[in-house]
Amino acid sequence: MTAIPETAISIHGLTKSFSGRKVVDDVSLQVAGGEIAGFLGPNGSGKTTCIRMICGLLTPDAGTGTVLGLDVLRHQRQIRRQVGYMTQRFSFYEDLSIEENLNFVAGLYHLPRQVVADTLADLGLTSRRRQLAGSLSGGWKQRLALAACIMHKPRLLLLDEPTAGVDPKARRQFWDEIHQRAAGGMTVLVSTHYMDEAERCHRIHYIAYGRLVISGTVAEVIANAGLTTLTVETAEPGQLAARLRRAPGVDQVEPFGTSLHVTGSDPAALRAALAAHDATGTAAETSLEDVFIRLMGQSDDNIR
Repeated sequence: MTAIPETAISIHGLTKSFSGRKVVDDVSLQVAGGEIAGFLGPNGSGKTTCIRMICGLLTPDAGTGTVLGLDVLRHQRQIRRQVGYMTQRFSFYEDLSIEENLNFVAGLYHLPRQVVADTLADLGLTSRRRQLAGSLSGGWKQRLALAACIMHKPRLLLLDEPTAGVDPKARRQFWDEIHQRAAGGMTVLVSTHYMDEAERCHRIHYIAYGRLVISGTVAEVIANAGLTTLTVETAEPGQLAARLRRAPGVDQVEPFGTSLHVTGSDPAALRAALAAHDATGTAAETSLEDVFIRLMGQSDDNIR
């Protein structure tokens, strides 16, 4: 594999509008070579538009940057040749077999037939190569899509919510494949709604309503949120949760069986709120989901 620059993605102030509305607003982002970077945010936050600008499918209205050392404004065609892009929706011919679909993609890249055979073996698809794509389960469709994306040995892999609708076992196997590729030097930028997947990334970047809100490792993002979380054991979780959600000092209340996961930004106010309802809590770790729910609540919707 060709050597990857120390910084695989370096963009500054990327902006894109559609019908007068800014979908991406002044986003700056750096991803190191060989890194798995998570791209997180609510639906409609601009993740897909950012990914399409990074891979050369969309031209930014404003901003500058480089991808794999190539200018995002002037070298879009060259960028596309070195990037693998897996879209949200399965986009292969369902009336063709796995092998026929890969042969078609290989033809687009002028790759020899042996590359298809090697890719089938690499992704564990050889025994299913004659199965029609339309008959595959979600996990196997995902594996076919990944095979097509990496067959030309891209230096950068962009994955747009790749595991939506896939069972937990297939998701885990998929992430094992991604870490294997990253260990070999491939850079990966993946958008996801799953917090357990975000925790598998080396660094995460949270975007809300077109603007990048926070970047860092999972530990850094949680620590910088400044949240305190307490676990409350109760015989009446539903009733206590309803009361605590109205209490000052409480930001979030989530039931887990007979216990409540209570979060707030002021530890003293949080404990006072519990005491006011004759409840006590024990210290618990704040989750990444707690942080993102808070960030969503603090962000302004860009749809007017």
